[in-house]
Amino acid sequence: MNVVLNLIINGLSTGMLIFLLASGLTLIFGLMSVLNFAHGGLFVWGAFVAVWLFDFTKSFILSMIGSIIIGMLIGWLIERFLIRPVYGNHIRQLLVTLGGMLVLVELIRIIWGSNPIRSNLPGWLEGSFQIGGVILIKYRLFVIFFGLIGYLLLILLLKKTKIGTTIRAGVDNKEMVQALGINIKNIFSFVFLIGAGMAALGGMLLAPYSGIIFADMGMQYAILAFIVVIVGGLGSIQGAKVASIIVGLAGAFTAYYFPDFSLAVNMLLLIIVLLLRPKGLYGEG
Repeated sequence: MNVVLNLIINGLSTGMLIFLLASGLTLIFGLMSVLNFAHGGLFVWGAFVAVWLFDFTKSFILSMIGSIIIGMLIGWLIERFLIRPVYGNHIRQLLVTLGGMLVLVELIRIIWGSNPIRSNLPGWLEGSFQIGGVILIKYRLFVIFFGLIGYLLLILLLKKTKIGTTIRAGVDNKEMVQALGINIKNIFSFVFLIGAGMAALGGMLLAPYSGIIFADMGMQYAILAFIVVIVGGLGSIQGAKVASIIVGLAGAFTAYYFPDFSLAVNMLLLIIVLLLRPKGLYGEG
């Protein structure tokens, strides 16, 4: 029983990290119909900037803020110069954002080198405590809590604010929103910045979680994020949350009980969902 509970905690914490990356992607992919393969690059840049800032300042909060800022800055550059010229053309979006991903990874290697870099935890998040024979690692609980907070903030933004209403209206009918005098391009740029910031935050939280970061990890997690977006349903934050938890739990239990199948379980999950429910768990078609 203790093993099962620990696997559940591990799966939930991994799922929350994936959610922070996938939530931004589902906003960009689902709401704006943009195939952004550079999203994984934002994730890895958030991780490397956070580690560098933490080593320099010894402040976990400053490293978090810095990673979000750099993620949003890179996201603005990608949206302004790569994606804006190819809105509506998925083939060109795929090509330019994949090229952007490669550039971001190579810049990581130029600045920080090709070797993996160690990431440390702040003192107040180190260690664990025990409840009824179950060992609970502080940082994993922190990641779960932070992921839930991120989910609630996104839901509040989209459902309870004026700009969230405008975003949803722009997705349904861009022409009508523009007729009301609202610059829909600025609204979509704002969505892209939010998604980029979430991706960088996910990378920042992953760094001390894994203990080691490397330049190529962005593509690995970008693939997981795309699986989550498709399984959950395009544009659905609720779907991204549920799918992230499923992927995290499936990965944790499979890696422990059937390690040889740990790499295949996510693709198998994707195939099953697409066969039974092609629009995703919470998709609207």
